[in-house]
Amino acid sequence: MQNKQLRGTIYILMATIIWGSTFVAQSSVSEKIPTFTFQGIRSLVGVIFLAVLSLILDMISKKRGTYQEPSRQETKLLLGGGLVCGIVLFGAMNLQQFGMHYGTEAGKAGFITAMYMLIVPVLGLFLKKKVPVNVLAGICMAVVGLFLLCMSDGMQGFVKGDIYVMLCAVVFAVHIMFVDYFAPKVDGVKLSLIQFIVAGVISCICMFIFDKPNVNDIYLARWEILYAGIGSTGIAYTLQIVGQKYSPPTLASLVMSFESVFAMLSEIVVFLIVPTFGGGVLSLPNTKEVIGCIIMFTAIMLAQFEFPGKSKKITE
Repeated sequence: MQNKQLRGTIYILMATIIWGSTFVAQSSVSEKIPTFTFQGIRSLVGVIFLAVLSLILDMISKKRGTYQEPSRQETKLLLGGGLVCGIVLFGAMNLQQFGMHYGTEAGKAGFITAMYMLIVPVLGLFLKKKVPVNVLAGICMAVVGLFLLCMSDGMQGFVKGDIYVMLCAVVFAVHIMFVDYFAPKVDGVKLSLIQFIVAGVISCICMFIFDKPNVNDIYLARWEILYAGIGSTGIAYTLQIVGQKYSPPTLASLVMSFESVFAMLSEIVVFLIVPTFGGGVLSLPNTKEVIGCIIMFTAIMLAQFEFPGKSKKITE
């Protein structure tokens, strides 16, 4: 059992590394193609991957004799859950990408987005769920860290993109709560497939309305799109599903919160290796930004641990 738990933790860690490093790809592509264009094509690439994966898993289940045809009620719940989660995910992904387009760097975006780990319990108050003391303390710390991260150069350190990424963190928190409701009741891979179909279709509609998609620009951004579509959307989500079969929820959410760390580390590594990557949009963080990141990460870690005698926290 211990070996299975370790294997599950490794799977989730691999997914977290992919999610974190995707911030660099998003930051790079923000100067190449418009937001809706990137998210629309990325989502549809992920849909193709997940569709093939779902078919393969169903074939394996049928061969082993473990496949169960979903009931009409389960199918209805799956479609409804995929629709709701997809609409919310569309908002979260595009807000995040708009943030990077308007100046928020990859590492900073990773840490601000990680605020959803603190926002989820707060939203739980509307469901009459108590917020543990450690989460409240984490929120206070995160506010300090967020100030240092976004205001490292005073008012000049705050960019328009930071507002979009902050909103993205709130919407991602809402998405987590919807997934938390639907995922235990339906097939996880199929739920992901449907939500990305919805998010991708809406993004593509917005692409033709608001963007001016250029085939040549899309081709130049093909590697970022493929990495984000196959890596983040397809592989990472699958690793999370498999990993959480063996890893306890508290441990899983703790490991996933390292996404923001890998976002910052990925930006530093790519900048050191290829300073001109993505048209020179990457840069090294200054001292205040690093301190802000450390404080925010500490706040996120604090929010993951339960103190004896306190109410159970809300987890993904």
